[in-house]
Amino acid sequence: MLAGPQALAMAPAAALAAGQGLTLLYRGTLESCNYTCGYCPFAKRVDSRARLARDAAEVARFTAWAAQRQDPLNVLFTPWGEALVRRHYRTAIQALSLMPHVGQVALQTNLSGPLAWLQDADRNKIGLWCTYHPDQTSLERFLERCGRLERLGARFSVGVVAMREHFGAIRALRAALPARHYIWLNAYDRRGPGYYREEDLAWLDALDPWFAYSRRPAPSRGKPCRAGADVLSVDGDGELRRCHFLPERLGNLYTDPLEQLLQQRSCPRHKCDCYIGYAHREDLPFYSDFGSGVLARIPVRPGGAG
Repeated sequence: MLAGPQALAMAPAAALAAGQGLTLLYRGTLESCNYTCGYCPFAKRVDSRARLARDAAEVARFTAWAAQRQDPLNVLFTPWGEALVRRHYRTAIQALSLMPHVGQVALQTNLSGPLAWLQDADRNKIGLWCTYHPDQTSLERFLERCGRLERLGARFSVGVVAMREHFGAIRALRAALPARHYIWLNAYDRRGPGYYREEDLAWLDALDPWFAYSRRPAPSRGKPCRAGADVLSVDGDGELRRCHFLPERLGNLYTDPLEQLLQQRSCPRHKCDCYIGYAHREDLPFYSDFGSGVLARIPVRPGGAG
């Protein structure tokens, strides 16, 4: 079992809760990853030096824009590749966390990158959304990384893509992590009808009370969503969209006044099966169940609502 300051590991952030002010989902040019997951199109993709330099310049521009902003801001980095192995992402998250108007800054990561930089950041504002890949790293190594986060007082969530071949690893992870740590599960995207047996679903749903939203997405067309109103997707060039899953361009972060772009809109998609999308739906419980941890997938109560 991991040891560490429990209150710091799971306590709500003292700063602005996600959902207060503007939330930006940032995805830049980076596409490279140091892992080789078979289901991921970016596994072991190598970015050229020029592409990495472009990505670093984009992240620096975004950070400079955020520093000039005065209104409340929350940021979730959703890179195609692994960002924490790149210094410019660590520097950006550290800088954003120290800005008084930034309430939350979160990042999706496989947790393989350096962690010492967190010592000089505001860890109450940072949330790491950590994915355990059983075929890419050992459980011992992953747990050691989680233990370091605990000792640093960092806020983080842990989860796994729920492939049947990883069920044993999921059980081992659950047994090793303290109960206060929620383990989120993503339904395997290439599953076919009958991929999960009834007994599998009973176990998975008990393990993750919100798993059903991933494996059986609720119809989303016409449903109210914060995307476009106070949540936007932005790319490295500053191009703005409602979310990552809708191609319609709304404007540019660096050239267009945001006040003219933000408005309430309903979702046009038949379904939304990714957490970074459906978490912002107003008819689903994630802002109440996850509170200030919604961007990093950290619930208020690990066992569910109520």
